[in-house]
Formats: sequence, structure tokens, C-alpha cells
Amino acid sequence: MPEVDLDFPRAWIEFRDPAEEGPAKEQVFRCDLTWLTSSYQCIFGQGCRGIYATSPDVGCCALGAHFSDKDDERRVASYVAQLTPELWQLRPDRARVRRKDWIETDEDGSAKTKAVDVEGQSACIFHNRPGFAGGAGCALHSLALQQGRHPLETKPDVCWQLPIRRSFRTVETPDGETYTEVSIGEYDRRGWGAGGHDLDWYCTGNTEAHTAVEPLYINSKAELVELMGQAAYDELARHCDAHLRSRSLLALHPADPA
Repeated sequence: MPEVDLDFPRAWIEFRDPAEEGPAKEQVFRCDLTWLTSSYQCIFGQGCRGIYATSPDVGCCALGAHFSDKDDERRVASYVAQLTPELWQLRPDRARVRRKDWIETDEDGSAKTKAVDVEGQSACIFHNRPGFAGGAGCALHSLALQQGRHPLETKPDVCWQLPIRRSFRTVETPDGETYTEVSIGEYDRRGWGAGGHDLDWYCTGNTEAHTAVEPLYINSKAELVELMGQAAYDELARHCDAHLRSRSLLALHPADPA
């Protein structure tokens, strides 16, 4: 089935952050139940075509990863220092890896992981290519599994969050009060900016990637807890459960199996 349209009916739930104390409303979560209860799962290495036809083996890692802030960069750097040649195919041949070995700046001056070309396929410098003895895919992901960690500990924020998108908005109520709205939804093509429409293939709207046995909010529990906090995740899970029980009445993701 072709990739589904970007716009279709969705069911959303809003609730106050249960971790807040006091009568003042400071933060509200707005969550896309249609996306979070979908059967999406990452299919890297299992049918993923990659965002560019010229680099089909590198998934969505073709451009390198931007850091969310300096703390994100420092955290990742601490794990880069632990990568061995057995885990990292493109590790520089020196005892100590330097920042300039794996970080570059884009045209706006923002720091990101380097994108390098190997046999005609451009990808993040941490992406091990097919045929590498340590296994294809992210070296930082492999490090996490080797150390018994969750990959969200070792990888740049944008890498482990994708394809969940968290965004913030200040909302002013009619009485002049304000609160922060935190949206948790689908990181579809538009999340990549204007260039997202030029991607040759993208997973979230493709039926090929909607094959999970468990819904997304269960499969991505660790990521959602990190993004929302445990109390908010528990509240979200309660609403997702209710949505699943009412699927015949509420909006479903069109890429899900019928």
C-alpha cells in the first residue's frame, strides 16, 4: 500500500501534568492517541528502504544527528570515548578520539555528528555499514546493548526520540493566564522541515512499518517516560488503553492493518 496522506482524522487527549503540585496549571500534555496506539515499529534492517534511495542501507541516519543542546553533546561524548574498533567501524585510528573527529557544524553553525560517504552511501559517522564484523547499524546503539543500557542513554536525543515528536507551545487562556502545552505526536515528514517532503521514503506513514504486535505506547515506554516523566506516562497509558477499547468509534492510523 502507498504511503498514507499526511493529514487524516486523529484522536487527541489533553491532561494536566500529574506531577504538578498546587492549584496553578503550569503544564498540559496534548497527546496523539491515534499515533501512540498505532502498530508502528522501527523496521531498520527488516525492510526499511532508507530516507534516500541512494542510501537504502542507512535508514534515517543519512544526514547525521543534530544535538539538542550542550548537555546532549557532552553525554554522547562520554560514550563515544568508550567505543572500540570492534564496535565502531569508522573509529579514527588513534588512542583518543577528538571532538573534531566526529562533530561538524551545519550552515547555521549548529553542532551535529559528521556525515561521511562510504562506497557511495552517505550516513552518520557512527553508522556501521553492512558487512562490518561488529554488525550493521549504530555503534552507540551497539554499545548500549553491550553494556546492558537502554540506547536512549548513549545516542543523541533526536535519534532515540524519532519518530516520536515532542513540541512546546505557550497557551494563553481567556482569563489571561498562561501554561505550557507539551505535544507528544508523530514525527512525520514535516518534522524534518521543508526537506521532509523530498525524502524518497519515510516509515511512519507506510504500512510496511505498522507491523508491531504491541502498540507504540508500550513498545516505546522508556522513551515516553524520558520525555514526559513516569506520572504523565502512567496517565497517558490509561487513556491509550481506553482508546484501544474504543477503536471502532475513534480515529485509527490509516497505515495500521485493517
